Amino acid sequence: QVQLVESGGGLVQAGGSLRLSCAASRSIFSINVMGWYRQAPGKQRELVAAITSGGSTNYADSVKGRFTISRDNAKNTVYLQMNSLKPEDTAVYYCNEVLGLWDARVGPAFGHWGQGTQVTVSS
Repeated sequence: QVQLVESGGGLVQAGGSLRLSCAASRSIFSINVMGWYRQAPGKQRELVAAITSGGSTNYADSVKGRFTISRDNAKNTVYLQMNSLKPEDTAVYYCNEVLGLWDARVGPAFGHWGQGTQVTVSS
C-alpha cells in the first residue's frame, strides 16, 4: 500500500518555527501538485499550501508570508517550513496530492491519508 508519512510536528511557543516533512513510498515525480492540509479540532480539513512539479506555489491567506512549501522529487518528500507560528496554527498536518494549484480537493494518487503530524502552538 502506498504510504504517506508526515513528521516534524511538536509543541512550540508562539513565534517559533517548525519544519514538517512528508515522505511518500512512491515517486512523486509524476504528481503535478502536492500540498499540505491541516485539521484543527472541530474544524474541517483545509489546504494550507500547494506546490506544482515546476515549483509554483499557492498558500492560504492565513499562512501567507509565514509558511513555505517545497518538494524534493528525488527524495519523494514534501516539506513545510512554518515560521512565526500562532496558536491558531494548532492542528494535525497532513500531506497529499492536490487536484490543482487553485483546486483544494484531494487527488487520487495515494487513495488515503497518512497519520498526520500534530502541531501545537502555545500562547
